[in-house]
Amino acid sequence: MQPQDILIISGTRPAIIKLAPLYHALRQTDWARPCWLHSGQHGELASQMLSSFAIQPDIHLSRQGDSLFEFGQGFRAQMEEVMRRRRWSLVIVQGDTEDAFIGALAGFYHQVPVAHVEAGLRTHRLDRPFPEEGIRQMISRVARFHYAPTRQAADDLAAELGRGSDIVVTGNTVVDAQQWIAARHAIRRRATGHGHLLLTLHRRENWGGDLEAICGAIADIAARYPQLPIRFPVHPNPTVKAPVHRLLGHLPNISLSAPLDYPAMQQALADAWLVMTDSGGLQEEAPTFGAPLLVLREETERPEAVIAGCARIAGTRRDKIVAEFERLWHHPEQHQALQAAVNPFGDGHACTRIVEHLAQALCAHPREQA
Repeated sequence: MQPQDILIISGTRPAIIKLAPLYHALRQTDWARPCWLHSGQHGELASQMLSSFAIQPDIHLSRQGDSLFEFGQGFRAQMEEVMRRRRWSLVIVQGDTEDAFIGALAGFYHQVPVAHVEAGLRTHRLDRPFPEEGIRQMISRVARFHYAPTRQAADDLAAELGRGSDIVVTGNTVVDAQQWIAARHAIRRRATGHGHLLLTLHRRENWGGDLEAICGAIADIAARYPQLPIRFPVHPNPTVKAPVHRLLGHLPNISLSAPLDYPAMQQALADAWLVMTDSGGLQEEAPTFGAPLLVLREETERPEAVIAGCARIAGTRRDKIVAEFERLWHHPEQHQALQAAVNPFGDGHACTRIVEHLAQALCAHPREQA
């Protein structure tokens, strides 16, 4: 039997992180021939991430336009040509981005099975996060294989699609990625004393008033606790970068920087006393290093961290964020309680489970080669 041609679609930094270990795992098999497609999103951030995982894309598409509509229109046209080039056995997408949805739709239109990595995350609110919640639901409708990171995600998906769907609980591949990087870069805690507060902000639903309120809370914390270093890798989008530098750039204990590459971000997590973020990925990554989390959102599609006691929802109100921070600062026992011994999102073997399931599914019923 000839190797199965598998198209892996990514473009954003988080998708690269979560698909990279799966790509390497598939390359080690004798039945799969993975092909990495980069959609052109995230520019230099994506190039940096691909380099961190020693990946050179096989297909590199160009980003067209600035809006989601313009990008989607250009990506969809280019995907049609990609789908016609080869008799693909499978399309793999991850998460809830525009290129993941269009990639899944391209596979569906060409009657190629679609595998969705990190399937089943839900807030059950189409407006938060927007447009991610709608995108992940639409991908679920056309995907053939659903790789859920947790039992809760699988149960939510089964209730939505029906129990007959091909849903497999694998753990989150982000933990596999962390272990891959940590082993190669000897990442461990190196900070002495408290360590720093690590902060990230980027989500679209927080742009505007919520982002300014969050920055106001960080300014209050920085002013009240000047002994605490605050590291803030700032997203390059001007909608985020401009207000962040305006509101926080003058404070001496806040270090604003360009986004960190993946090894540097993992080291920053290992050295953090506390992580404050609206990022979904960091909610999954921080527990690996026992870094307590305050989630700067009103709800999360990753409730497992809250249920496991690794995180708290701090919201986006200035006073509430400061209050949640001070509760941890003045009550060390509460801070210690948030330091998880085990990451609820996975054990580092998610890719092994996905590869084993795909081998059974694809090799039992291979598509004929063109």
